[in-house]
Amino acid sequence: MATEKELIEKATAMLDMAYVPYSKFPVGAALECDDGAVYTGCNIENASYGLTNCAERTAAFKAVSEGHRKFKRIVIAGRCEDYCWPCGACRQVLYEFGGPDMEIITLNGAGEAARLPLKEMLPCAFGPEWLI
Repeated sequence: MATEKELIEKATAMLDMAYVPYSKFPVGAALECDDGAVYTGCNIENASYGLTNCAERTAAFKAVSEGHRKFKRIVIAGRCEDYCWPCGACRQVLYEFGGPDMEIITLNGAGEAARLPLKEMLPCAFGPEWLI
């Protein structure tokens, strides 16, 4: 299991890996799975804006592609004054694998952290249980 400090360091390091020639808004993420495995991600922009991928989904898709299906928490780092909260699409993807109690830790440019469970960020979420 990674410490919160280690996850923060990994998410922050990913800011330098972001491909953001258009927005100039780098985001880094470090995702911890329930077994302690950690996957990182950064946002990757595209000239066709709709094909851009967020840092959170990059980390999540890396984890899923390696066989992980249960997420514990994620740290999301940005360089802006406010906290770098995940977008709606990322919240939905995180809910799929982390469920309502997944911990979201978000950082602002000063390195200050805010925390919320995913259920507070995505109330009345649509999950796999609706399809069974």
